[in-house]
Amino acid sequence: MQMNTPPRSTIRLTRRGRLVLIATGAVVAGTAVAVPLLSLESQGEKKPTTLVIPEGWRAGQIYDAVDKALAQPPGTAKKSLAKVHLTLPNEAEGNPEGYLFPATYPLERNGRKTTPEALLSFMVDTANRKFKGAPVAAGAQRNAMNVYQAVTIASIIQAEAATKADMGKVARVIFNRLERGMPLQMDSTINYALNRSTLRTTSADLKIESPYNSYQRMGLPPTPIDNPGEDAMRAAISPPPGDWLYFVTVKPGDTRFTNSFEEHRRNVAEFNKNQQKPTKAR
Repeated sequence: MQMNTPPRSTIRLTRRGRLVLIATGAVVAGTAVAVPLLSLESQGEKKPTTLVIPEGWRAGQIYDAVDKALAQPPGTAKKSLAKVHLTLPNEAEGNPEGYLFPATYPLERNGRKTTPEALLSFMVDTANRKFKGAPVAAGAQRNAMNVYQAVTIASIIQAEAATKADMGKVARVIFNRLERGMPLQMDSTINYALNRSTLRTTSADLKIESPYNSYQRMGLPPTPIDNPGEDAMRAAISPPPGDWLYFVTVKPGDTRFTNSFEEHRRNVAEFNKNQQKPTKAR
């Protein structure tokens, strides 16, 4: 254990999970939907013509949304990966996590319903257009990493940052920890390993055997942990200067960054106290 790293069992770098945006059902905005219902026609509503992929969704959520939008059996989109050639970095080893770019995609092309293969290819092609440009490549090189590593960092930022304003600071925490040889200790990577979203991480969670356990493994996780948007990517390649090593969202709108472990412990104690307060009925 390094001298500048407090005991892993006591560190909580963020303690904030990424809440699922939409648990069930549909959110209809015009004809765009995040998770469309299969019974729109029976309700007399127009069939959706576009599929909205929010920033920070994991690949599994996107596969489910594609299946529902195209009225396909569950698991169809994921199985389609075996028969579609996606243009992914070699490091991805065929896993499109991080490259299913969040945007609005058409469900029909030339008057015909699209396919899961075509939708997933469209998402990856969009990511490549966003990520392969000179600014991203130069920014990654400036920070001594490749583009895939930058996307991986952006995915952590997307999961961890409570607001757009916090993204740059979260990026700086990640770089500061990597440069000091400290484990990232990000709860979002634990959530990814356990396929969940939560505000709390238990001591047992921190002991799981997984390459995504950033409490026990050094460096970045092997793949991105979600599909980040452009703001997170900008933060990943151009973080602001700062000496922060810890952060915690004490309450909504109040994320505190510090380089002092003792100050961080006080912030975490305040977070825990706030979590124990009863929720007011609306």
